Amino acid sequence: MNRRARLDIAIVGGGVVGAACALSLAKLGLEVALIEGREPAHWSAGTPDLRVYAFAPDNAALLDGLGVWDSVRSARAQAYRRMRVWDASGGGELSFDADMLGRDQLGWIVENNLLAERLWAALPAAGVRLHCPARVESMEQDPSTSSGQAPSTSSGQAPSTSSGQAGGVRLRLDDGTRVEARLAIAADGADSTLRRLAGLQVSSHDYQQRGVVAFVETEKSHELTAWQRFLPAGPLAFLPFVDGRSSIVWTLPNEEADRVLALKDEAFDRELTGAFEARLGQARVVSARAAFPLRRQLADAYVSGKVLLVGDAAHVVHPLAGQGVNLGLRDVARLRDAIADAQSRRVDWSSAHRLARWSRECRSENAAAAYAFDGINRVFSNDEMHATLLRGFALGLAGKLPPLANLFWRKASGL
Repeated sequence: MNRRARLDIAIVGGGVVGAACALSLAKLGLEVALIEGREPAHWSAGTPDLRVYAFAPDNAALLDGLGVWDSVRSARAQAYRRMRVWDASGGGELSFDADMLGRDQLGWIVENNLLAERLWAALPAAGVRLHCPARVESMEQDPSTSSGQAPSTSSGQAPSTSSGQAGGVRLRLDDGTRVEARLAIAADGADSTLRRLAGLQVSSHDYQQRGVVAFVETEKSHELTAWQRFLPAGPLAFLPFVDGRSSIVWTLPNEEADRVLALKDEAFDRELTGAFEARLGQARVVSARAAFPLRRQLADAYVSGKVLLVGDAAHVVHPLAGQGVNLGLRDVARLRDAIADAQSRRVDWSSAHRLARWSRECRSENAAAAYAFDGINRVFSNDEMHATLLRGFALGLAGKLPPLANLFWRKASGL
């Protein structure tokens, strides 16, 4: 097989960020292909997905512009109006309220599978060419695209120039298809294959922690509030969900996470309730439990020639602020805006200087966020005396200064 498709954009990875990227760029009139190894898991209202996001207003607006948000919200998206953060060592409390920002809600708790399914449902009508199941085996770039470096290739053969399109990328898929495009975008996750083929490096830090997730019922109402308590081992979050349930994300050292996962439900309930100091009364787990490893990972650069990184392929951050998917979708929004601006000026939207500008802006914002979350985790996830004395005071002070609280929240919400 040697089928070829000449395109503007080839996106590798069809998760939430990759699918949103495909729809956003197709909406600009570009020819877009999406390459993914498997279709997203089917969303079922009766079996909630343990992987949920605290979805920010700016990204809800992004999906609304793609004609997807109404479908997501009508299926199941739990709005939350308040957020309350406090420390186990005592001190003040930091609170956010939708009324402070003149909004109906601060955001929504949304399941990963629901987002992915609704985004994929919109791909055919947008004209996105879907290659699934398919995985990238090799990648080639023209010499002129690689900033003076030799062409990138993993095939052992000299790169072809048959496309006649300067600055092109050629992808060979495991089903024999060859896809040619002006740009290739890696949205294939933290262990990105396309990033590796492009020769882009990452720096990583393993937190030696895992995030334990589950759904629970509580005696008291969650009050449409996202709750987070900082403990010496790591933060514990209760996120409001439908039917009075909450989604928990309990950050624990690896060995401790293994221990609580092995507990029987009744013992788990007791420990969870105690860790949350029974803020919502007795908690009772009503789902399976799972855990995922936590790390900080940042790509050294987001562009190599005509290969771009977005989402987890570019940055992985600590989940304490719930910003992972939000940061990835902001990469997409910035790229969409950069290309739309070039189109309006009738200039080359794939030029090296435009891609470099987009890369600088995204990397600067994401690195600042990643290290800010890292710093918060380090300060709050320990029992060192000086940190213990200061952190509760700091939360209380921020809570008593509405302009500072507003600034924090607007930054997290993309407003």
